[in-house]
Formats: sequence, C-alpha cells, structure tokens
Amino acid sequence: MRVSERVAARIARDFGEHASEALDALALAETGGQDVERVHAAIVLMAEGSVARLWQAAELSALDWRDVLMGTGLEHGSWPAVLDREFGPVS
Repeated sequence: MRVSERVAARIARDFGEHASEALDALALAETGGQDVERVHAAIVLMAEGSVARLWQAAELSALDWRDVLMGTGLEHGSWPAVLDREFGPVS
C-alpha cells in the first residue's frame, strides 16, 4: 500500500534512520476499506516516534482498524482537518 507524501515526510522526521522500517510496518497495515492515508496517519501518531509502537499499531489495525483511529483525533468526522494540522496540507 502506497504511503502519501505527507505521511512519508512525517515518518522521515519522526523515525529518522528507522524510516524504512516504519514504512515496512505501514505496508502491512489493514485499512478496512477506509481512507488509507487516514489509517496510516493514525498509526504514525500512535507510535509517537517509536518503531516498536508503530509495529504494534500496524498489528492492531489487522485486528480492528478502528482501534488505531481512537485517541489520535482521526476518529471523528473532523479527521481531514486534524490530518492537515498534524501532517501539513496536501501538496
């Protein structure tokens, strides 16, 4: 699954030298037919810069993608505005 440019930029910033591993984890994320960028962004936010937490969040998405949205600000209808605030506007 392709990661958007703004999520990839945040991964580079948050994970530095471990960015490729973070991208590998996101490739395994389950989105449940939802907006892929939304779910990827939620996983990145849940991880708070920790590769271990990112893997856990990606695994959690396989159990229920909705669980990764909870507590990230991306669980409600206002999620596009939160995504813009956290990751920058779409370029």
